[in-house]
Amino acid sequence: MTAHSRPFFDPVFLKRLLLIAVPIALQTMMFSSRSLVDILMVGQLSEADVAAIGIAGKAMFVSSLLILGAMTGGSMLVAQYWGAGDRQGFREKTALTVTLTNATAALSAFVFWAYADVIVGFASDNPTVIALGQDYLQIAGLSLFCLASVSGLAAGLRAMHKPGISTFFSGVGISVNVVLNWVFIFGNLGAPELGSKGAAVATVLSGIVEVTALYAYLYHRQHLVAFSFSDWKASLTLVAVKRFLSLSLPTAFNFLMWSSGLFVYHAIIGHVNEAGLAAIAVITPVESLSLSFLIGTANAAAVLVGNNLGAQQTDTAYHQAWQVAMFNFIAGVAIACVMLMIQPWVLSFFPALTGETAQITAYFYWAMCALIIVKTIPMAMIVGVLRAGGDVRYCLGQDFVAQWLIGIPVVLTAAVVFEWPVYWVYVLLGVEEVVKWVGSLIRVKSGVWLNNLVNDGQG
Repeated sequence: MTAHSRPFFDPVFLKRLLLIAVPIALQTMMFSSRSLVDILMVGQLSEADVAAIGIAGKAMFVSSLLILGAMTGGSMLVAQYWGAGDRQGFREKTALTVTLTNATAALSAFVFWAYADVIVGFASDNPTVIALGQDYLQIAGLSLFCLASVSGLAAGLRAMHKPGISTFFSGVGISVNVVLNWVFIFGNLGAPELGSKGAAVATVLSGIVEVTALYAYLYHRQHLVAFSFSDWKASLTLVAVKRFLSLSLPTAFNFLMWSSGLFVYHAIIGHVNEAGLAAIAVITPVESLSLSFLIGTANAAAVLVGNNLGAQQTDTAYHQAWQVAMFNFIAGVAIACVMLMIQPWVLSFFPALTGETAQITAYFYWAMCALIIVKTIPMAMIVGVLRAGGDVRYCLGQDFVAQWLIGIPVVLTAAVVFEWPVYWVYVLLGVEEVVKWVGSLIRVKSGVWLNNLVNDGQG
């Protein structure tokens, strides 16, 4: 069948996409739900606790994306090594991914321990909020090692089209997190009543349970991703590390820059209206859950497109890129409609919010539904397509221009110069996504991202 005669939507490809996307989406939902569970349970205490957890959660999100950015470099390599049939190279790149994601976690945990008060103070000048946020960050930062260890192996499992394994153990982790939140936040079962600090303790302990269970299972089953000491040692060559870093550093910096921009948005909204700070603390994890399926399809696309590029099937990879974009857009419209329909039910879970904060949260919720649709194409093209071919420098440059040179100045101007209401300031967070629509579509159409990373620089 020629490229011109093949149907636009390939049923076989879409089935494979969903088989990988659904477990990844579930895992993303579980990751996002940790923050949501913290907000829901701490929300029964006070608005100060909600604001503190919201700010600290955003800082954790920044560091989590930095770790996932490092993992993404490994994901590009392991997907293409798997597609090329190089099993030894696959194991070594998995080992290298685990090593370097943990190195990234160590850096983030140190920053949180040393500068937690400064980080929280950037978004709020309320001493109570700063103190609560500092306690949470210093403890919860240790959970980043668990995220790094799980993410490294998850990269290999996704490349093998078996993301359900890590998803199952993420389910174990979130279940333990809910129980431990109940224990340590409210002082149940004889435990001390730690409030928002208890949420941080629960996050760390549940992460330890998750990573221990996942590693025990994989090594007991002698799974392919359960690399040996010799695999790990062989992975630490100068050529291999340089190749990994050439992909991971731009991506990790891209994630850091982008997520730091989100933190800046958060800070601007907090300084415009303190009620907006609590409102965005509620909306952020809800939005993350809403985007989980789209994130899953984008990451699944990165695996499948990467497999085809590794197997030197560039025409197939190019056609799949456009299928993913259209599929994500259609799914995004459907998700936004569903979220609008369940709005009263979702917001009913936050009874601690006052009248003004509750109204602002409702406005943010409506805007969030529109932003879900706006984010569909850039997410598919950047996360799922361009990075599959190692086009990381373009992604970095595009995000920098769209967010820091256009998006943030527009939002800051509306907030400070024109003094727009906080809900309109929130709507303007979509400006950078509109810019990315144009840049991403042009780049994918050009085909310059169709790179084979296995043959292009062995190591």
